[in-house]
Amino acid sequence: MAMDARDIEGLIKAALPDAKVVIRDLAGDGDHYAAEVVSESFRGKNRVQQHQMIYAALKGNMGGALHALALQTSAPE
Repeated sequence: MAMDARDIEGLIKAALPDAKVVIRDLAGDGDHYAAEVVSESFRGKNRVQQHQMIYAALKGNMGGALHALALQTSAPE
């Protein structure tokens, strides 16, 4: 079962309430998404740590209900 973009955004915002999140369905199949996430919570963290925060927010759905997620993360400028 594929995940809806709103569900992905909701999980991320639940973990990072200040986040600005943009989700795009890359293939139109509900399985391949790209996410741009900007959050103050990322400040001082390297890219791997930022991505780990997103994977934790997805609560185990990565690799299951969510097949592929291309991430672009940053702290606000």
